[in-house]
Amino acid sequence: MTVDLNADLGEGFGAWRMGDDEAMLDLVTSANVACGYHAGDPDIMARCFTLAKARGVAIGAHVSFPDLAGFGRRRIPYSASEVERLVAYQIGAAQALAQYSGHRLTYVKCHGALANVAEVEPEIALAVAQATRAVDAGLTLLAIACSEQVAAAEHAGVAIAHEVFADRAYLDDGRLKPRGQKGAVIDDPDWAAARALNMLNEQAIVTESGKRLPTPIDSICVHGDTSHAVDMTRRLRAALERAGYQLLPFAPSET
Repeated sequence: MTVDLNADLGEGFGAWRMGDDEAMLDLVTSANVACGYHAGDPDIMARCFTLAKARGVAIGAHVSFPDLAGFGRRRIPYSASEVERLVAYQIGAAQALAQYSGHRLTYVKCHGALANVAEVEPEIALAVAQATRAVDAGLTLLAIACSEQVAAAEHAGVAIAHEVFADRAYLDDGRLKPRGQKGAVIDDPDWAAARALNMLNEQAIVTESGKRLPTPIDSICVHGDTSHAVDMTRRLRAALERAGYQLLPFAPSET
């Protein structure tokens, strides 16, 4: 009866801020921190890592296509080998700043368009897994449940944590509903909490039509870049704790 609660954080850049990192770090058990390609910079990364360390929150590299203007949500036509190197580059940056901040990186998660591509394309998923293993074989890959990311991590010999999303709708094939489609993003905090708890209890993705797709669930994600992220995360955490779940990082850092 344990589960991890993660959020995408550190998604500002320079003087520009997105989301409430401090409030979210009081609620989550793992923080996916932007590495400078879709958002983030050395100052923001170091601050997030320092705050996470103080709160006992695990940290991961939130890797993406290099797309600051598009917030990493546009596909850029890199080859699989190029993806492998750009992911390795971002992991290295995150590891350096984590060490600088007195914390330790324990996992890797894809963001935005890179996550969507790696969800369905085996060669891109494998590039991410291979980059993770090459930089640090002790890192865990936080993978979209029932996706090619899981198969790639298994093939590459990388530890896997299976992730579902509280605030995103699923299609019947297990894929995330594209953001441009109606209902893809769930804004109602109570509904998001209820469906996440339902998925966890059933150990299955629950699709928009009600179909169940069995999967292990190690972590639940709430996106940190929305205006209701803190409220949604607070209600989700409360619902999980009321149901008897203990919230713990899936890949805890050494203290």
